[in-house]
Amino acid sequence: MICLIQRVTQGQVEVENSIIGSIETGLVVLVGFQPDDDHSILEKMAHKLLHYRIFADDQQRMNLNVQQVNAGILLVPQFTLAADTKSGLRPSFSSAAQPDMATDLFDQFCKLISERYQNVAFGEFGAEMQVSLINDGPVTFWLEI
Repeated sequence: MICLIQRVTQGQVEVENSIIGSIETGLVVLVGFQPDDDHSILEKMAHKLLHYRIFADDQQRMNLNVQQVNAGILLVPQFTLAADTKSGLRPSFSSAAQPDMATDLFDQFCKLISERYQNVAFGEFGAEMQVSLINDGPVTFWLEI
C-alpha cells in the first residue's frame, strides 16, 4: 500500500463538474494498492496516517498530527502510484492491485479512517476525477507499508 500525503491549506475532488469531497487545512492523501495488500496493511496505514506528525507546533517543528490540529483528510484513490516505471517510456500497471480488489481495499480504508476520525472526505474509485489542492509548505511524503 502506498499513500502520497500532502499537507494542504485546501483540497477538493470533482467528478463531472460536481465537488464530491473537499477539505480546508489538512491532508490530501493519494492512495494506491498493490496485489499483496490486505486488511492488516490497511490497519497499519490508518494508524500511521492518523498519527504522522507533519503539522507545526508552537516552535514551528513538525510535531503534531492531523488529529491534534483538527484538520481534514481527503482520501483519493490513485492506482497510478503503484505503477512500475523502472524501464521504458510507458508505465506498467502490472504491480498495481486489480480494480475489484483495489476498490474493496479503498472502501475498507475509507471506513477505517472514518471510524477513527470524523473530518474525512473522499474521492471516487474508478471515476474521472479532477483533484485540486494548495500544498502547504510544500510538504509531501511518500508512505509505504
